Amino acid sequence: MRPLVSAWKERGQRALAHEAAAVIANTLESPSVAALAFVPRDGDRSVKRGYHPAEQLARELSRCWDLPLIGPLGRTRAPKRQRGLSLVERRRNVAGSFTANGRVPRSLVLVDDVYTTGSAASAAASALRRVGARRVEVVTFARAVRSIESSQRS
Repeated sequence: MRPLVSAWKERGQRALAHEAAAVIANTLESPSVAALAFVPRDGDRSVKRGYHPAEQLARELSRCWDLPLIGPLGRTRAPKRQRGLSLVERRRNVAGSFTANGRVPRSLVLVDDVYTTGSAASAAASALRRVGARRVEVVTFARAVRSIESSQRS
């Protein structure tokens, strides 16, 4: 999966979002929620890429599952890059960096492209719960697997 995710995120192969969504939709049943949301752009990297992988994936899943896509999440600040940070540093880096605007449904799916430590998804879900969400499920295309050595440092 690593080469596929790298091609999608770092080398601009946007069509892979459709393939990633198809894999998810064929693996998971359509969730019983009111809507989908996505972890918002992280600032300069998305602008440099010209697209946002989590948003692309959420748009494709919205079509597959016939669920509305909402965009209630924003950033309060641009965190530094997560790559290379420990679990504690990642949590600290994204804490309080998301805000939710407007009303959100009581149940929704939060979409992100890659789940590494869950820090970003957790912080984003907290922002959604502050404005009314009661159940936030998280769906990602890939899960980063950490070695025992790196997890012991976290």
